[in-house]
Amino acid sequence: MKILVEPKSKIIENIKCDGLILALNNYAVESVVYFDLDEIKEIKKSNLEIFVKVNRNFFNEDIDGLKEVLKELDNIGINGVFFYDLAVLQIKKELDLKLPLIWNQTHMVNNYRTCDYYYSKGVEYALLGKEITLDEIKEIIEKSKISCMVEVISIPSVAFSKRKLVTNYYKDLGKDGDKNLLVKEKVTGDFYKVIEDNYGTCFYLNKITNGTSVIKDLYDVNCPYIILREYGIDNFNELVDDTYSYVSGGCIDTDYLSKYEKLGDSTNFFFKKTIYKVK
Repeated sequence: MKILVEPKSKIIENIKCDGLILALNNYAVESVVYFDLDEIKEIKKSNLEIFVKVNRNFFNEDIDGLKEVLKELDNIGINGVFFYDLAVLQIKKELDLKLPLIWNQTHMVNNYRTCDYYYSKGVEYALLGKEITLDEIKEIIEKSKISCMVEVISIPSVAFSKRKLVTNYYKDLGKDGDKNLLVKEKVTGDFYKVIEDNYGTCFYLNKITNGTSVIKDLYDVNCPYIILREYGIDNFNELVDDTYSYVSGGCIDTDYLSKYEKLGDSTNFFFKKTIYKVK
């Protein structure tokens, strides 16, 4: 099992992990810091595995630029590209690129049969959806040919819209306002961070998903990668160091689990099924 980190800033020295996830400027969403190609080239000189997010929706006028970016990433030799828009997969085929791809269509990455379909189309990895249970995740890892990635510790992004929802909200009120909001969902009472940028609006659950308790289960089923996202988490480098040691030691250190109870008791959907009822 390898540990991937998505940083919240460009200060990424001395992070004890196996690889980094870097959001490409102008080509990615649902991140809080973005890197240009020159910065990614420089970081790629390290011994870390480097994965790049290219997970925007793209329009016709974006395609020529997207082709050039993917060719450049292919030349850099990065370890993989997270994609949402199927244009990325099509361009890889058309240009015969060697670029490994990670299927990153959020809520749709939820079963092993669909993962195997994408694998048959040349997709090497899948970032599993955050709305499925630990048992469902383990089933996908055990039954699918695709290599799985699981986000275990983060302030999770839960939705994204290409619309400028915050701008439209204030415009409707006839007011000016901050592009970052904290809103309360009426049914659950949960709070969400709402952040708008040039490409749309992202919603983050305003609490940490603490998946430290599931890491051993994932280790036992040979999960290839787990992901820790820095945004919203204090003393993050210490957490990464401890997690790296925990995984390297076979996930038997109970002191690790006790120490990181401080992250809170929210395990998101790891132990909670989503059930749809017809009224």
